[in-house]
Amino acid sequence: MSLFDLAHPIVLAPFGGLSSIALVAAVSEAGGLGSYGLYGYDGDRILETAARIRAVTDRPFAVNIWLPTGDEVAPGPEHDGYAAALAPFFAEVGAEIPARPERYLPPVQEQLDAIWEVAPAVLSVVFGVPAPDVVAEAHARGIRVVGTATTVAEAVALAEGGVDAVVATGAEAAGHRVSFLDRAEESLVGLFSLLPQVVDAVGVPVIAAGGISDRRGVAAAFALGAAGVQTGTAFLGTTESAANDAHRAAIRATPAEGTVLTRAMSGRLARGARNRAVAEIEQAGSIAPFPAQNWITGRFRAPAAVQGKGELQSLWMGQSAPLARYDTAAEAFAELVAGVPTR
Repeated sequence: MSLFDLAHPIVLAPFGGLSSIALVAAVSEAGGLGSYGLYGYDGDRILETAARIRAVTDRPFAVNIWLPTGDEVAPGPEHDGYAAALAPFFAEVGAEIPARPERYLPPVQEQLDAIWEVAPAVLSVVFGVPAPDVVAEAHARGIRVVGTATTVAEAVALAEGGVDAVVATGAEAAGHRVSFLDRAEESLVGLFSLLPQVVDAVGVPVIAAGGISDRRGVAAAFALGAAGVQTGTAFLGTTESAANDAHRAAIRATPAEGTVLTRAMSGRLARGARNRAVAEIEQAGSIAPFPAQNWITGRFRAPAAVQGKGELQSLWMGQSAPLARYDTAAEAFAELVAGVPTR
């Protein structure tokens, strides 16, 4: 049986902050699994987003949330100092230094309550193992649950927690390193080492992620035992994504060695291009903990994106960015499907 009964075992990576309705619909309509990242979304916004997706496609789709790890900070008096340290960036985009908010993130339970109402085909999670009651509620509503692992031990923990599939994400992947058993810096395993070990260790389907941008990567992943592949950067550069022109240009111009792992933009380790904002924040050495740093930098990154100032954005991309040469989601999807072995 194919992965989740999909026509093609291709999964769109759920971009936190860069997901788009058009891209989710394009991948799902093509027979894959479109995914939408709900990082930072409150319940009302989740309901609205799901309604917009269903207005353009009746195909299955996934939503993704970040599980709390317990080390998240709440807005406190130190917020003003964290924000002031980034004052030059706010000045550059013509924005005020942001005042302390009531909260940096909505409660995960608020998100889950909305997701239960939405009832997507798949709920994917990062940064941990979903609680037993979450898995049970999802299954009771016909929702499959997917967890994300950066090590074999994490994959085993997820499988024991009752997930329906595990995404094995290699260190090559774009965006945040979603490790949860050890520090992210100590969990950097390349996909081709990680994938076959995870396949051997768990009894659920394994979805390969990290550095897959063309048919060759897809074929290699299946040769190593994957039941499907999850791809982000290959789709991020297409016209359907929410990335702006500066981000798309960076994807095409950044060599594999030009990406870095940094905590500069969010307070958590993530892979993207080393632009001026990353370099200057790292050099200053004043990085707020998560999610404070992510919330604060987001207040200059958003106007920077509108203004096309790529040097002040989070330019997330994986190490196979030079292979992501597709203008449209249809082109990217067709190339990836060409690597799926015939059954």
